[in-house]
Amino acid sequence: MSQVKLAIIYYSSTGTNYKMAKWAEEEAKQTGAEVKLLRVPELAPMEAIEQNPAWKEHYLQTKDEVEEAKVDDMDWADAILFSVPTRFGNVPAQFKQYMDMAGGLWFQGKLVDKVVSAMTSAQNLHGGQESTLLNLYTTMFHWGALIAAPGYTDDAIFASGGNPYGTSVSVDADGNMKEDIEPAVRHQVRRTLDVAGKINR
Repeated sequence: MSQVKLAIIYYSSTGTNYKMAKWAEEEAKQTGAEVKLLRVPELAPMEAIEQNPAWKEHYLQTKDEVEEAKVDDMDWADAILFSVPTRFGNVPAQFKQYMDMAGGLWFQGKLVDKVVSAMTSAQNLHGGQESTLLNLYTTMFHWGALIAAPGYTDDAIFASGGNPYGTSVSVDADGNMKEDIEPAVRHQVRRTLDVAGKINR
C-alpha cells in the first residue's frame, strides 16, 4: 500500500480548531502518512480581528507559521480532514469561499473518491455542531467524495460527546474546551487514513 497523503485543512479564529488540527497532524505523522497542515485564508478585515483579543492573538501567532491552503492541496491529497468552527449551524464564510474555489477541480472530476472527514466546535454543546458537519458534507456529495465519518467505531466517540458525524467540542467564554476530545480526534484521523488506505491500494 502506498503512503496516504493527508491534507488537514482548518479555519480557526481563536485557536480551538487549530489545536484540533495540530492533534490530527501529530497522529497522522505517527501513522506514517504524508501530511500537510494548512489554514484557510482569513477574509475578515484587521479592524474586525482587533476587536477580539483572542482572535487577534491567534491570527498573529499563526499567519506566518502555518501555510495557507490552496485549492491544489485538495488535488494533491488522497484524504482531507477539515476542522472548522460553526457559524449559525453552518461553516464560516472564510471556509465557504475556499470550498467555492474548488469548482475547477470538481468540474475536472479531480475530487471524485477523495476520502474526507470533518471536525467542528461551538460555544455550547448544542450550538450547531452536527448541522455544521452535515452542511459541509453536502458539498462532499456533490464532489463524489467518500465520507469517512467516525460513527460509533471507538469508545473515544462516546467519551467526547457522542457525535457520529465528526469530532465536535464546546468551548467556554475563555476559549477552553469543555470536553476531552483529543482521543476522538486521534481516532478520527486513524479511521480516515484507514479508509483512504483501502481506497488507494
